[in-house]
Amino acid sequence: MAGREGLWTAERRALTIGLILTITFVAAEALAVATVMPLVARDLRGLNLYGFVFSAFMLGTLVGIVAAGRAADRNGPALPYIAGLVIFAAGLLVSGLATSMPMLVGGRALQGIGAGAVPAVAYTAIGRSLPEHLRASMMAMMSTAWVAPGLIGPAISAEVAHLFGWRWVFLGLIPFIAVTGPFAIPALVRLGRPETRARDGHRLADGVGLAITAGLVLTGLTLLAGSGASGGSGAQSAAATGGLTATLLTGPAAVISGTVMIVVGGVGVVLVLRRLLPDGTLTARSGLPATVLVRGLVTFGFYGADAFVTLTVTILRQHSALVAGVAVTCNTVAWAAGSWIQARLHARWTERRLIRVGVIILLAGTAGLAVMLSDRVPVAEGIAAWTVAGLGMGMCYGPITLLMLKRAPAGREGWASASLNVADVLGSAMGIGVGGAMISAAVSFGGSLAAGLAIAFGCAAAASGLALAVSRRLPVTDGGPAAQPDVSELTAA
Repeated sequence: MAGREGLWTAERRALTIGLILTITFVAAEALAVATVMPLVARDLRGLNLYGFVFSAFMLGTLVGIVAAGRAADRNGPALPYIAGLVIFAAGLLVSGLATSMPMLVGGRALQGIGAGAVPAVAYTAIGRSLPEHLRASMMAMMSTAWVAPGLIGPAISAEVAHLFGWRWVFLGLIPFIAVTGPFAIPALVRLGRPETRARDGHRLADGVGLAITAGLVLTGLTLLAGSGASGGSGAQSAAATGGLTATLLTGPAAVISGTVMIVVGGVGVVLVLRRLLPDGTLTARSGLPATVLVRGLVTFGFYGADAFVTLTVTILRQHSALVAGVAVTCNTVAWAAGSWIQARLHARWTERRLIRVGVIILLAGTAGLAVMLSDRVPVAEGIAAWTVAGLGMGMCYGPITLLMLKRAPAGREGWASASLNVADVLGSAMGIGVGGAMISAAVSFGGSLAAGLAIAFGCAAAASGLALAVSRRLPVTDGGPAAQPDVSELTAA
């Protein structure tokens, strides 16, 4: 296989190994946290902040993406990569020592800032060092890096949590940072600075502003969702979740505060996104803007359901963390399989076709997952459905990135990568945040956990459906030479 040999030639081997190890480490952390979070929420009494634990990571990633993309365009990818590893380790330490759910949220935000450097650096390195015909294979290799953590990570994290406590799921990962860095850093240093220095780029202040304003929206949703947790409904919510819920504000104070935060934060998000994303992204303009928008909608749809799969298995259906880990493993392996399928089909199918097929499969998997909410349906059927969803994500995720790389101008790969990743991470954060708010609201107002999960899965499916509609505006390209970017697509408002 020429593509595979090309990635493992002497001049590319170190970069390939370094990126795979880094992705493997980040994957291990993500899958471990997803597996044990129901246990953490029970211990820290924080179901109302369940979604925020994941969203805080994503919001922190927004800051890391913008900072790393800007630094990579100006000074090369090595320094932002090193800084990202150090900050990620600090976040693991805070999370492992957390004594409350807000402290855990803070630790996860730090982890996100560090993790944000990874995709920005990886896509920049791929865009600058690999010819176009090897990029699809590299995307498949990076997805495959999730396989080993997906196969053994959930089971190991469940066992570690059982034997030593969930804190060691975070703390035990810190030493592995020392293993990943030495492989990637020398290869990234050799890439050096880009020949064409970027004259402009994303402002770090905009990345921070987006994280803050999106955080306001999610906090407002959390307050509104918990506003009914008083009196009888509060007692019912506590009983429904086994004492997992601890409220912040309730009643009219929560409604007023939450509404103000959503309005102010929503306006702020729109204003900042107009500076961070290509002009026309928010209106689904054909070309690069539509590519960026589809990524955000797809990640909203996937992660808006994925974050609550283990909650469904362990809390709603009363199965063990090990069974929840099986769901995580199957989905991860299927994602990798889908990524290799798209790499095989890349020479014959356009990226737009791959993306549309992948999104359709994702929608089918999400619908099947919702069926598991009924106690008359075996959990195995829900796990199988979410495995199908992973296959769909594997087929559509890489081609979206390839479209972005084809449109990225020389010397601005970091800018284009950061734009895509901003949409990626914001979509994930909002999907998880909205889903968490729906669950919290259902419980807070005396409903059932199953009803909240059903609404959350419905919101995720709606986002995927919108992604399918917008995908009609994606540029049509083939597996040949990179298309030249349109000037209108590359202008940030």
